[in-house]
Amino acid sequence: MRFEQLEQFLALGNLRHFRQAAEQTNISTSALTRSIQTLEEEIGCELVKRSTRSVKLTEQGELFLVYCKNTLAELEHTKKQIHQSLFGRDQQRLVIGYTNQASQIVPLSCGQFLADYPNVKIEMQLQDENELSRKLQLGEIDISVFLQKACQIESDVHLPDQLIMFVAKHHPLASKDTIRREELLHYSMFGCFSQSKQVQNMLNEVIEGLNKSTSVKIGNIEQVIQGLKSSTSFAIASIEHAKTVAQDPNLVLLKTNKAMEQEHLVVQTNRNLGASNYISHLLSLIERTAQTKQYVS
Repeated sequence: MRFEQLEQFLALGNLRHFRQAAEQTNISTSALTRSIQTLEEEIGCELVKRSTRSVKLTEQGELFLVYCKNTLAELEHTKKQIHQSLFGRDQQRLVIGYTNQASQIVPLSCGQFLADYPNVKIEMQLQDENELSRKLQLGEIDISVFLQKACQIESDVHLPDQLIMFVAKHHPLASKDTIRREELLHYSMFGCFSQSKQVQNMLNEVIEGLNKSTSVKIGNIEQVIQGLKSSTSFAIASIEHAKTVAQDPNLVLLKTNKAMEQEHLVVQTNRNLGASNYISHLLSLIERTAQTKQYVS
């Protein structure tokens, strides 16, 4: 039984697909099949249930999969210990894998880190997300960094770029960083006429989307502003009125979600990577750099 066979079975157990597992371990599908058959002969039981549609592990196969994971992780840990015993502990080494989307984060963070820890050697590897997961599991990298799509919250208020939302300075919503749809249910609404038919149609769609069609009060910008100052209503108007609203000290423009596609940072560390000051410092730099790039973590 060879370590390569354990890696091949681990790939098959993770992917449950012969062709994909063969591609991941850089062998042919027929070679992977022979490797699994050899393992079954050596162990003396069936590890994999094969069908034309799927690959399922037997109960014994699931147990052997755990063995593969633990053995390969222990192998990598032992390699590191041997390396440290040969070359000393003064020169620490970190392998960081990252996706192309995180290329604005990792190199910059590592550059800042090396200025503080010149004795630590860093190897950076540009990989796709699946390869990062595989290498992290096998202990071939210490830290993986990638960006993941953030789910949009359906209850957030989305306004087209051509529209603005605003309230009086004393309004409860004036201090909110984001506005939730359910919060607007408690307040009446003003809508401001627009000379653009297209913008007016957008305004009508927002009014309908907020279920304010039967209660909205429509007027010109002067009427709307006057109505806000004597009530707890909110207002929506065309972007052409943004300057007028911004210059009025008694009004506040509200921040609304423009439905932009956001990403958040995902940082994973190898389970054998011990906690230390320099590791914590590097992870902190990665997170701080992501925040300056306006990624949500």
